[in-house]
Amino acid sequence: MTRPPLPRALFPPVFAALVAAAGPAAAQTTADLAGAPELGIDARVNAAIGPVADVFAGIIFYSVPVMGADLPLIVVWLITAALFFTVYFGFINFRGFGHALRLVRGDYEDPNDRGEVSHFQALTAALSGTVGLGNIAGVAIAVSLGGPGATFWMILAGLLGMTSKFTECTLGVKYRRVNADGTVSGGPMYYLSQGLAERGMGGLGRFLAVFFAIMCVGGSLGGGNMFQINQAFQQFVNVTGGDASPLAGRGWIFGLIAAVLVGIVIIGGIRSIVRVTEKVVPFMCGLYVLAGLIIILVHWAEIPAAFGAIITGAFSPEGVAGGFVGVLIQGFRRAAFSNEAGIGSAAIAHSAVRTKEPVTEGYVALLEPFVDTVIVCTVTALVIVITGTYGTPDADGVSLTSQAFGSTIGWFPYVLAVAVILFAFSTMISWSYYGLKSWTYLFGETRAADVSFKLLFCVFVVIGSSLQLGAVVDFSDAMIFAMSLPNLVGLYLLAPVVRRELANYRAKLRSGEIRAHGHAPPAGAAVRR
Repeated sequence: MTRPPLPRALFPPVFAALVAAAGPAAAQTTADLAGAPELGIDARVNAAIGPVADVFAGIIFYSVPVMGADLPLIVVWLITAALFFTVYFGFINFRGFGHALRLVRGDYEDPNDRGEVSHFQALTAALSGTVGLGNIAGVAIAVSLGGPGATFWMILAGLLGMTSKFTECTLGVKYRRVNADGTVSGGPMYYLSQGLAERGMGGLGRFLAVFFAIMCVGGSLGGGNMFQINQAFQQFVNVTGGDASPLAGRGWIFGLIAAVLVGIVIIGGIRSIVRVTEKVVPFMCGLYVLAGLIIILVHWAEIPAAFGAIITGAFSPEGVAGGFVGVLIQGFRRAAFSNEAGIGSAAIAHSAVRTKEPVTEGYVALLEPFVDTVIVCTVTALVIVITGTYGTPDADGVSLTSQAFGSTIGWFPYVLAVAVILFAFSTMISWSYYGLKSWTYLFGETRAADVSFKLLFCVFVVIGSSLQLGAVVDFSDAMIFAMSLPNLVGLYLLAPVVRRELANYRAKLRSGEIRAHGHAPPAGAAVRR
């Protein structure tokens, strides 16, 4: 079923409003060239958006006090769903792990299936959108506030989040739309509108889909764009001399270069994006994890004590606000905020996969939180714990992680800078796709809508690198987590659809109708290919 786009009359004013937001940046760029101070424009934009951002972020990240600790309800919303789906699907996150690896390896790949990318490419595209600064700075903050025990709860939440990804990405493929030119459009916008319509809740589905799409467009321009390039620029300046860096105070140059590179990649759509992510993601994750393992092996004598501190700290923390509950919250929050399980963003990328069985991409997607949280975040936490730097005063975020790695590898800050820039770049190109698909869902799959969003996205790269728009980024972060509100409502209502897909797929595997390459079907089994 094809959903008619919103009235075209809405397109010009929305686009004009977003371009108007870019106006200060363009003016700032000119001002920089003229040597005018940049603080004035930043302050004016923040002052204009700040009150709205504070109210909206206050609602989305509303916290309640629990035994002396602040518990964000959005974390409860995400973790509860992950636990429910884990039980509902019979712990598919553990039972399906081996099959997921075989799918990523291409054992069941059929190049004739509809779709644009392979299982591996879809996984790297989605991973590039989640593996980012949260794995470096966010973990350091969690361990600083919650102690080593936060690592234990972070890993547990990451394992549970695997099932949320399984559910949303199965639905993403199930209800995707294959366009006339062979391109694919999918994600929560489509399974919310079409899936709920099948259950007689078409009005609710359309409302949730439009709400999700609006939040996703905003999130892609802020948290998926401006925040990433801003942090990458700050890290670049730090390792090239700080205030003496040749680009200090010239963020627009850094942003302009990044915008050109981003534009070159995203102009080709998902196929161009995955050609980059399938190379960048394994390299950047491998580089970062390898550096972490070197640190851990150098401190091999402290490994038993580090694991002891993690286990002990998880159940009997000392000196942590809120005690046991406080450390649990820090671990759960870091996992939920890092891997985006339940947010719905990854389902947009996974929907482009070549397959005729929706549940195959659900299997592949459950690997995403495992890599993001269980591997990459855990390496960061172990390095911080094993080097004992988590108690360093006046250091948090990236600086704490940098100190932890730098305590053993003196030149690591340069590796970290490369990692931050690569993480930021890959996150931006993936979120450009998420934003684009939400944009075209709202305004129609037209050439004008496609080009206008890509241009807008590149303009915001320059803005994010040039200005310190804290209020705008806070507003955008809240929009990203607001995406989980309609998405999880849809996942609960459509969970029986996923269970039927899973049961049918497993029956085909048992009968031999679906088999891996090089495996003969059982005698008498119906063979599909």
